[in-house]
Amino acid sequence: MQPAHSRPRLATRAVILLDGRLLLVNAWKNRTHLWCAPGGGVEVHSSLHDNLIREVHEETGLTVSVGEPCLVNEFHDPDGTFHQVDIYFRCDIVSGDPFGDWTDPEGIVAHRKWVTRAELGSLRVKPDSLAAVAWRDPDAPRYDPLEPIER
Repeated sequence: MQPAHSRPRLATRAVILLDGRLLLVNAWKNRTHLWCAPGGGVEVHSSLHDNLIREVHEETGLTVSVGEPCLVNEFHDPDGTFHQVDIYFRCDIVSGDPFGDWTDPEGIVAHRKWVTRAELGSLRVKPDSLAAVAWRDPDAPRYDPLEPIER
């Protein structure tokens, strides 16, 4: 059996659109040079949906309903042992203030923003296919193979 640090990590992420804008969060603690969809690591004995609801609430203060899966994305560190598989789901906001104050209890997400597709084009965002998936481009991938990790 492989040691835990060399096995792929599983995470869930939410694609949330509101009035034509996509919700993004900072990907790393106290940094805003890379943006991603809210979500995070899956906990054992909890469904993917329950994990995503928990992670979105922690990172944004929003409660969501989880819809259909729309993307599986993998990224890894080609020079190390890190490998993560993200499963993206379309989500709708059930409650919470999309523009209000909140604090991530884990202290990782400190910034969130709602962006148009045009604005997204000027940001560093992972995965590369996020815009196509979020706005349902006909050629958007359902599986986005191994991308190198951004630093």
